[in-house]
Amino acid sequence: MKFHLIQPGMIGRRHEIEQGKAGQNKELYQRYLEEIRGYIQLADELGYASYGHNEHHLQIEGFEITNHPGMFSLFVGLHSKRMRVSTLGYVLPTHNPVRAAEEIATLDHMLKGRLNVGFTRGYQSRWVGSYAAVPGVNATTPDLAKGRDEVDNMNREIFEESLKIVKTAWLNSTFSYEGKYWQFPPKTGLTGHPAYEKYGAGMGEDGMVHEIGIAPRCYQDPHPPLYGAFAHSMRTIDMWAREGGKPIVMANQMEFCEALWGRYLKTAEEAGRDVKREDAAAWGGVLMLGSDPARLQAIKDEHDWYWNTFFLPFGQGYANCLIGDVDEVSRQIEDAQKRLGFTEMWLQFGQGHLDPEENEEMLQAFAEKIFPRFSQKDDEGTWV
Repeated sequence: MKFHLIQPGMIGRRHEIEQGKAGQNKELYQRYLEEIRGYIQLADELGYASYGHNEHHLQIEGFEITNHPGMFSLFVGLHSKRMRVSTLGYVLPTHNPVRAAEEIATLDHMLKGRLNVGFTRGYQSRWVGSYAAVPGVNATTPDLAKGRDEVDNMNREIFEESLKIVKTAWLNSTFSYEGKYWQFPPKTGLTGHPAYEKYGAGMGEDGMVHEIGIAPRCYQDPHPPLYGAFAHSMRTIDMWAREGGKPIVMANQMEFCEALWGRYLKTAEEAGRDVKREDAAAWGGVLMLGSDPARLQAIKDEHDWYWNTFFLPFGQGYANCLIGDVDEVSRQIEDAQKRLGFTEMWLQFGQGHLDPEENEEMLQAFAEKIFPRFSQKDDEGTWV
């Protein structure tokens, strides 16, 4: 089994967040970068499969401050040698999809193939609406998704169309696309150039650009592995089953998880994809590892404050908690794996709201005492 890490992107401890506008505090941001650098280097040495992060903007409060998926991925890559980088992910309704495809392909080269890419729909209105790539698109929420609200429908349509365009750009030397929201090249017409005709492709006899292509193409063939970050709806599961992405599910309701796994396999088969059960989806949760019950409760209190203050008002449910000593956490993983069959786990840890010493002790204990129960090291030092 591969074990990946996910950071929430929190800039400070609880008492620092409570002082207000922590996201604009230069000293806190410098400390944040220094602490992240330490986590990356430690995870790389311990054999974690990848270090993951999200995309959020305008975070003056400081709860999630990873505001550029490509730039932060490069930061992770520059401070690791073996470990992969997981961007989880590009919030597609806020990106020009061709530009995103080209940026990811460039990043894939800079990391020499050490890149996993996730795509998400966006659930925070303040920044999704402000950064909207298509006028009028906004964030969705679990409640909107259940009711198939107009806002949710538009968000989903743009997300799915953008994903198709990204993949089209990756898989073709040149292409054209006309959909409901995007047209490439635009119908207004793009003037050609003699060099396009002589050394490139996509220019018509009328001297206009009829097709475009990204440069460079992806380093990995045909492109980096795709992940659906934190999928919890059957419609999203169906989409990833058709498109070839692996959903990451951080839920502890096993009946619900089994239904997701089954739905993925059914839809993939209908789409002509042969997917094994262990490759259908990944599982995970928030890691709270320790042997002192009182200290574990204090750690959970910090996580509870974070989730209750920030995530729950967005309608986001509490992620699965992997809490207990080595034997208890191992049992939770073993029980879930027996029912679901996954071979990848994603662990969110207390980056930001716990001190580095405590986080590092937890990550080291997990690697040294739990990895060997489920994995073995490959030639590069990754536990698989």
